[in-house]
Formats: sequence, C-alpha cells, structure tokens
Amino acid sequence: MRKPQIESIERALYDDRTIVRMLAMRRTMFVVPTDLVPMVQAAASNAVAARERVRLVQWIEASGVAARGDSWLRKAEAATLEALRAHGPSTAAELAKHVPLLQKQITVGGGKWQATQGVAARVMLVLAAQGHIARGRPRGTWISTQHRWEPIELWLPEGVGSFGVDDARAKLVTRWLRAFGPATVADVKWWTGWTMGETRKALAIVDAVEVDLDGIPGIALADDLETTKAGKPWAALLPALDPTAMGWTQRDWYLGEHRPALFDRSGNVGPTIWWNGRVVGGWAQRASGEIAPRLLEDVGKDATAAVTAEAERLEKWLGDRRFTSRFPTPLERELMS
Repeated sequence: MRKPQIESIERALYDDRTIVRMLAMRRTMFVVPTDLVPMVQAAASNAVAARERVRLVQWIEASGVAARGDSWLRKAEAATLEALRAHGPSTAAELAKHVPLLQKQITVGGGKWQATQGVAARVMLVLAAQGHIARGRPRGTWISTQHRWEPIELWLPEGVGSFGVDDARAKLVTRWLRAFGPATVADVKWWTGWTMGETRKALAIVDAVEVDLDGIPGIALADDLETTKAGKPWAALLPALDPTAMGWTQRDWYLGEHRPALFDRSGNVGPTIWWNGRVVGGWAQRASGEIAPRLLEDVGKDATAAVTAEAERLEKWLGDRRFTSRFPTPLERELMS
C-alpha cells in the first residue's frame, strides 16, 4: 500500500470482510482476498489441516483424553461449531465455557520440547485450517494475537467450496511465478510446502519453461520472459516475515551474507532494509518508539539518506504504537538493547 492505513485494513478484515486470515502455504498465516480462498484452501490449506488433525488426534490419545482420538475430536468439532453459531464471535476460552470437551488438557510437542495446554486452541486451529471458521476481530489492539473466532460463512456464504487440487495448485503456482519468478523449482517447492512430485506436476500443468539464472537452472512462465527495465533507486523498511523476503529459499542473490544477522534459528526473517532490490540491513523499534536502522554494508551517501528518510517516515506513521517480533533476530536484539 502506498499510503497504508490500519483502519482500512481492519475494515476490510472485519467489517467489509473482503480479505480473510487463513493458515496456508508452509503452515504460515496469509491474508487472502475472499475470491481466492477456495483456490488456496484446495492448493495448500487442506493438506495443512490433514496434518494438523492427525497430530492433534495423536496428542489427544497420548494425553489420555480419549482412546479413540478421531471420534472424540469429531464430537468436539461439531459441538464447537454449534456453540460458535449460537453465541457469536468468541475466543477459544469463551467457547470452552459452552463446550465441556474443550476444557480438557493435552500434552503437545515431543522430545525436548513438551507443554501442557488446553485442547481448545488446537481444535480451533484445525477447524480454521479445514476452512470452517476464521479469525475475527482481535481482543484489544490491532497487534493482539488473541482473536475471536467466527464461522467462515460470514466471509464466504457458500463456504470454501470444493476446488480440484490439481487446478488449484496450477493457479497458485501461476500467481506465484507472476510475482516471484523467474525462480528455481526448489523455491516453488519450499514456498508452497508441496512435495517435489506435487511441485513438478503443477509446473507441468502451467507449461513453465526452463531459464538460466546466472548458471543455475530456473523456471518461468512462457509469457513472462521479457527483460524488466530497471526502476528508479528506492529504499524500503520491510517488517518481519514480509512475503518479499520470504518469497524464495535460494536467497543469496538478494540477501548476500546477511542471513545470520537477519534470520532466527527457525528460518524466520526479521525486519529488513532494502536498497534497489537487495537486503542491505535491518531495523527495530525501540521501547521509546524510535525506529533504529542498521546498514550492514556500504551503500553510499544517497542510499543512506534514503534509508534514513524511510525510517523517519515509518516512525512518524507508527506514532505511539509499539510492537515486538515474536522471535527477535540477533540484529533486532542488539538494536533494542
């Protein structure tokens, strides 16, 4: 957005309902226009839902909640949907007051990492991944992670529908290549979360063609092979997990040697500074509200001035709003100290 407004985003999400949050590619949260939800659901979310459901059933049985976890979960899902439609937008904790099954505790995780938590949050996650419910307006401010859940029919009166998997994946990979191509097959596989076989099948359907990426085999759409003209010099301060920085798994061509400073151990990117299509640094918001940029390479006087101006613009736009990344990167920790 050239002139981003939090109010307009909230209105689109919760009042006009033209966009919706959904768990999709790589089990990552995306905000998707409602007309694309059926395609994304079939191409990615259904597979995520299936994996999450299997895992939850295993935890239910291992925690002694029920010997037949699948049957228990089906009852919990049905009761939860009935309660949600009867009582309106509700948090998981609020729904648990109406659905006794949601008050059970389970042990999640495995190996060195385990935790005991209420089953309600996990049931809601599975229902959302299946396309039955969606995250509504959060409790508190716009950066709150505690959401009220609502039936998906409020966004899509007919639900997420039934979209053919192969057709959905072909449409999704076409849109991805329009935005991120040319790229490698590995990039597509990583971003979608598909298997290599599923990735190659989707690329074959769209007739992707092979291209040379500085000696590395790549792919592109057959009608998208023209050379792109260079634009005017530009600077940008992008937030953590921005889809630009997370668009590819092969990142050296735009990230250089800055990965250790700008990514956490799980592969999540933190706030980044871009100059002319390359990552050249990172930034953080301090408790005072100050935006603290850090360039990790010499980009020259003009670029430095442009980055400084962007930092000042962002600080002014955020005003008294404060936020912290859930998983701060090494550079963020240093800048916030």
